[in-house]
Amino acid sequence: MRTGTWSAPGRVNIIGEHTDYSGGYALPFALAQRTVVHARLRADGRITVASDGYGEVEFPVATRPGEVTDWGAHVAGVAWALGRSGAALSGADLRVHSAVPHGAGLSSSHSLECAVALALDGLHDLDLGRDQLVRIVQHAENEYVGAPTGVMDQMASLYGEADRAILVDARHLTAEPVPCEFASSGLDLVIVDTRSRHRHADGEYGARRRTCHEAAESLGLKDLRDVADLDDALARLTDPVAVRRVRHVVRENARVLDAVELLRGGRVRELGPLLTASHASLRDDYEITVPELDVTVEAALAAGALGARMIGGGFGGSVIALVERAGRKSVEAAVEDAFRRRGFAEPGFHVAHPSRGAGRDR
Repeated sequence: MRTGTWSAPGRVNIIGEHTDYSGGYALPFALAQRTVVHARLRADGRITVASDGYGEVEFPVATRPGEVTDWGAHVAGVAWALGRSGAALSGADLRVHSAVPHGAGLSSSHSLECAVALALDGLHDLDLGRDQLVRIVQHAENEYVGAPTGVMDQMASLYGEADRAILVDARHLTAEPVPCEFASSGLDLVIVDTRSRHRHADGEYGARRRTCHEAAESLGLKDLRDVADLDDALARLTDPVAVRRVRHVVRENARVLDAVELLRGGRVRELGPLLTASHASLRDDYEITVPELDVTVEAALAAGALGARMIGGGFGGSVIALVERAGRKSVEAAVEDAFRRRGFAEPGFHVAHPSRGAGRDR
C-alpha cells in the first residue's frame, strides 16, 4: 500500500498585512515549525484523519461544505477542492502532528491544509503545480471552511526557502525569494505569542475585505493595489471607514516594496521603522488590534526594539519585534512585566528563522 510523509510550515509575515485579498504584496517567510502528515492510500472512497490533541474524524472523499466542521473541515475542504478541480481521490488515512502554535497568527490552519494537499496529491499521483495548490487551499478556506482569506499564507508555506523571505504578488501568484539574514546583522526577529486567541466570530475580518472590494469598485479599480494617487482616491471616498481601510492597504503595499529593497541592500536594521508604522496603521486605520497586541509593541519599543508590529488577521495572536540579539532578553522581560501589570496571560517567545517550505519528507 502506498504511503508517505509530507509536511508544511507555518509562516510569519515581515510586512504586508491585509493586502493579499486586494491583489497586493506581502513579505512572509516559512517558519521552522511544521505540520507533518503521515499518509496511506486507501481505495474505499473514505478519508480518516487522526490529529494529536484533536481526536479523529472520518468522512467520504466527496462531502459538501458544512458536512464536516471544526478542525476536520480544513482537511475535508482540501479533498473537496481537489475533487472540484477534477482530481479523482480514492481515499486516505492521515495522521497529523503539528508544532505550529494554534491561534497565534502563525497560520496553523494553512500549514495543515498545505500538508494535506501535498499528501493527497502525492498519494494519488496528481502532480499538481504549486500555483494550483495555492488555489486549491484558498478554495478550501474560502468556500468550505468559510474563512475569507487571501493567498499569502499558503504561498509562504508552499514557496518558502531557508534564509529567504518571499515577496508575494497576490494578483499574479508569483513568489520571489529575497535574501533575509537577521543573524548576520546581530539581530533576532522575535515572535511574541500574546496568548490572546483570535476573535473573528463577529465577522470583522470579512467586513474589512468587503469594504476594500467595495472601495476599489467605487474608484473604478480592479484592486486597491491599482491606486496611483492616494490623496485623490481618499478625496473621492465618502465613507470615513473606507478612507481608513484604503489608506492602510495602499501604504502597506508601499512598505512591503520598501522592505524588499532594504533586504536586498543588506540594510536589515532599517526594517524597524517600517514594522512600527505598519502596526500603527493596523491599529488606527484597519482597527484590528487588541490591548495585548498594542501593549506588546509599546513595551518592546520602550525596551529597545528596533521595530515591532502585530501579525496575522488581527483581533489576537502574535507580534514580531526586531531586536538586537544582545538585548533580546531585556525586551522579552519588559513584555512579560507589562503583561503581569495588566493581568494578561503569560506571553510566549520564539525566535523566527526563515526555513524551507512544504514538501515530501519521505
